[in-house]
Amino acid sequence: MRDKILIVDDSKFNRQVLIDILKDSYAVIEAQNGLEALKIVEGQMKEIVAVFLDINMPEMDGITFLKKMTEKDYLGAFPVLVVTSEQSVNQVAECFEYGAADYIRKPVNTDFVKQRLEKLLKLYEQKNDFKERLDKQTLTMRSQYRLLQQQAMQLKKNNENIINILGTIVEYRNMEGRTHTTRVKGFTKILGKYMMKDYPEYGLTEDKINAIATASVLHDVGKVMLSDAVLLKPGKLTAEEFEYVKSHSIKGYDIVNSIADLWEGEYIEYSREIVRWHHEKYDGSGYPDGLKGDEIPISAQLVSVADCYDSLISESVYKGAIPYEEAYNMILQGECGMFSYKLLECLRKAKEEMETYAKSAEKNEDKMSNAEGV
Repeated sequence: MRDKILIVDDSKFNRQVLIDILKDSYAVIEAQNGLEALKIVEGQMKEIVAVFLDINMPEMDGITFLKKMTEKDYLGAFPVLVVTSEQSVNQVAECFEYGAADYIRKPVNTDFVKQRLEKLLKLYEQKNDFKERLDKQTLTMRSQYRLLQQQAMQLKKNNENIINILGTIVEYRNMEGRTHTTRVKGFTKILGKYMMKDYPEYGLTEDKINAIATASVLHDVGKVMLSDAVLLKPGKLTAEEFEYVKSHSIKGYDIVNSIADLWEGEYIEYSREIVRWHHEKYDGSGYPDGLKGDEIPISAQLVSVADCYDSLISESVYKGAIPYEEAYNMILQGECGMFSYKLLECLRKAKEEMETYAKSAEKNEDKMSNAEGV
């Protein structure tokens, strides 16, 4: 319970004057200097309701006492009233700078001291009550924030699970190999890292790149709607068959939209963009909508290059695998259609890293094949 007043003054007479004013309402404790007062405060912090403080004292003066109280963050608990005959405006101002709540000139007036103390105690009571309520609200908000974080993580996990399930279905019908979507995801992440660093205008972050890479496994989801006779046909497709295969972009977009209620946020948006527009070209020659330049979302642009690169270096039902260097040069020279010069620059920088990733993916695929053959 706060019911003690601490009077700090090197003059016994001055202390007695204040004691006589306050003793009927409060328990009064005394200190002859700031050093002694500081020890009392540290031992009786929860019991002190206010401090009356002189400025000029031996061993530790009032200003130094205030500085120490500020350093230890003690001043928020109760008011400190400076009581002094000091005439220096600068010295008084310094007291307020270090946390004094009020200033009373000596000789003191009984009614004035009581009035000032009463007003200050009411003010501090309101302030402490407000702080207590604010602290409770802060704890509640932190608890709610943690809950929201947990919900967000669960939502993210659910979104990724949906994508991975669909991606697995696509893998088993993909004419470019069962790990094509996995490799495209890896290449997308690598390219995105360089794009984030060199071209900040696209607003890419590590989290966004991870989300784009995760959504990239759906880029060919529309192929599950295509006939095996066409999709898995060896050799060159006819013009009509090629137009039919191209429809997978729209079919995939429709599939993603049909389950949009199951997920939300950036995953659904990136999935829509990637599935529909990963075959668009920077000069407008792509499909299905003939988008040009940065009309094509950066998510679809990244996956477009990653998909093209992996398709070139992978064996499929209608072609053999192309060496890394040749595939790299084909993309740079425009043999696979036009890509953003910014993306091509990122491809140049990522060349070795992408080759290393591709070799690692090939080794893992060989291990999987050997395991299945056992």
